[in-house]
Amino acid sequence: MVVRKKGKHRKRLGSRTHGWGLQHRAGGQQGGVGRAGSGKRADCKKPSFWGVEFGRHGFFSRFKKSNCINLKDIEDRLDHWIADGSAEVKAGAFIVDLEKMGYDKVLGTGVVTKKLSLKVAKASPSAVKKIEAAGGNIVA
Repeated sequence: MVVRKKGKHRKRLGSRTHGWGLQHRAGGQQGGVGRAGSGKRADCKKPSFWGVEFGRHGFFSRFKKSNCINLKDIEDRLDHWIADGSAEVKAGAFIVDLEKMGYDKVLGTGVVTKKLSLKVAKASPSAVKKIEAAGGNIVA
């Protein structure tokens, strides 16, 4: 009687990898390269591709963020600015060009103890009030 041996192919049916260990293909176990698998059934993936390819995405502000400085910071840095040459003293007033330093606006946090003459584009009402009360002024 002839003994029939089960063939190798038949043994490995249903074993997924047929003895190769990994899937025997270029993409390995990842399902392909690039956008593989983004066909008819992958409509949920398409918006993620659109964000990469077309224009800006996310939220953005229409307004330019201004570079502000508080009165207490000006008082703290005055000595350093005078030594540096960024500020000067004339007739008892400290003259500081904040526009040249890159500041757009002066805010009113802090106490003014010195007479300040500041050159800046904008200032909050509380900052103007405190500077004028100390005998200084703001030049726009």
